[in-house]
Amino acid sequence: MTENQSSAASSSSRHALLVACGIFLSRIFGFLRERAIAHYFGNSNLADAFKAAYRIPNLLQNLLGEGVLSASFIPVYAALIAQKKVDEAFELAASIFWLLFGIVFFISILGVIFAPNLIPLIAPGFSGDTLVITIRLVQILFPGTAILVLSAWCLGILNTHSKFFLSYSAPVIWNLTQIIVLLFTAQRFFGVDLVKSLAWSLLLGSFLQFLIQLPQVLKYVPNLWPRLHLGASAHTVIRNFFPVLFSRGVVQFSAYVDIWLASLLPTGAVSSMSFAQMLYLLPVSLFGMSISAAELPAMSKAQGTSDEINNQLRMRISSATARIAFFVIPSVAVFLVLGDVLIGSVFQTGAFHHDNTLDVWKALAGSSIGLLAATMGRIYSSAFYALKDTKTPMRFAVIRVVLTMILGYIMGIKLPGILQVSPMWGLAGLTSSAGIAGWLEFLLLRHYLCKRIGEVHLGKVFLAKLWTIALLSAAASYALYHFILLGRLGLHVFLAGGFDLFVFLIFYMGLAVIFKIEQVQMITKRFRK
Repeated sequence: MTENQSSAASSSSRHALLVACGIFLSRIFGFLRERAIAHYFGNSNLADAFKAAYRIPNLLQNLLGEGVLSASFIPVYAALIAQKKVDEAFELAASIFWLLFGIVFFISILGVIFAPNLIPLIAPGFSGDTLVITIRLVQILFPGTAILVLSAWCLGILNTHSKFFLSYSAPVIWNLTQIIVLLFTAQRFFGVDLVKSLAWSLLLGSFLQFLIQLPQVLKYVPNLWPRLHLGASAHTVIRNFFPVLFSRGVVQFSAYVDIWLASLLPTGAVSSMSFAQMLYLLPVSLFGMSISAAELPAMSKAQGTSDEINNQLRMRISSATARIAFFVIPSVAVFLVLGDVLIGSVFQTGAFHHDNTLDVWKALAGSSIGLLAATMGRIYSSAFYALKDTKTPMRFAVIRVVLTMILGYIMGIKLPGILQVSPMWGLAGLTSSAGIAGWLEFLLLRHYLCKRIGEVHLGKVFLAKLWTIALLSAAASYALYHFILLGRLGLHVFLAGGFDLFVFLIFYMGLAVIFKIEQVQMITKRFRK
């Protein structure tokens, strides 16, 4: 590795660390928010209503927000900045902002008006009071998710200028607003009134999340007066936007199929999937998103001959996937072996009981099957986006979603009946179907990218070492938790779980040192500095 390559890799690592720190803070407060929701609502019909209601307007955020803007806007904007075309870059940024503003404003109005028509299509298993409150919650939440789309635009600007921490820690204010409002209103309200106050706090938090980023953004885009100048660069963004929009739309359609299927399962299935997703997304966000978010602007700025650009991409992908694997493989081991420990220590208080923990574990264990593929796949997708190719990831996303839906129906609805087990085992079938399809998508992304830029080595021996030490650590921690901490000492699940997860971390890092894993040596050097 040359000095320039080493410097680039180090810079990318620092940026990924900033993203991870920001995401970690927001996820910690996200866990506190989810724990508060679980405490007051458990897996009740109100929890189902709130989770389903949020997912419906959340479609707008996911379609037009971070993922789509990262793929279509950042590569073009970053390239203009790298070429010193600052005025053109600012013109592009302002035009995209006002274009987004017009779109989300219009869709939000439609969402509020047609909410009663959406719910029966999305959650046909809802009826009576659950259906009524879900409709009302959707009408409250829709404008808030529209504001979060504009927050995603802020994130794109800040990321391009290597200001990663603020954009990824901004959701702290979103989570904190909901926590504070829920804690205070729980003293006065309960039931339907309490869940409505939670929805209004989400709307308030969305505005605050956008406003906290805006002053920093205005330093880079100082002239944000209304305009819509769609020049050549804007047309490139829009042209790249639609394949990614279609790809995200297909993925979101799959998510709503999951809700549709889960609504046919017993009460608590929808909220169980949501709680499981909260945990599942932690390593996805901390490691997959943080590293890919830091790599995308860097890969988009790569310059030189075709061979030089391809070499830079291979170097970044190889380094990034190794870092992802080091953190994600132990996450998979924890979800599979210690899922009940993790879930119990986070959620098991108040209305959330041990049976709820086991239901969430079913969903989490199924999701973990595709966790490594989902996180590493982000790097390969980012490489395609850096090459301004948004169509290839779109095609593979469509394949993944179609396969997920077919397998989800078979494994989530039909298979529990054939095996004559509890319908709640359908949660594991639903989520594991997505994991299986995720591996197919990753293999397709890897195959076609390697054909384009050359072979990227994953390091099979390295991966085998990580799986070995992760599973050994999980097995030792499982024995400690069930046979000593709960069995002999009888500690509360919160204390026992927290201590056991800490022991797992010590085991894993210790074995990584013994096996001479490069990533743990790099972490050790950072702490020494």
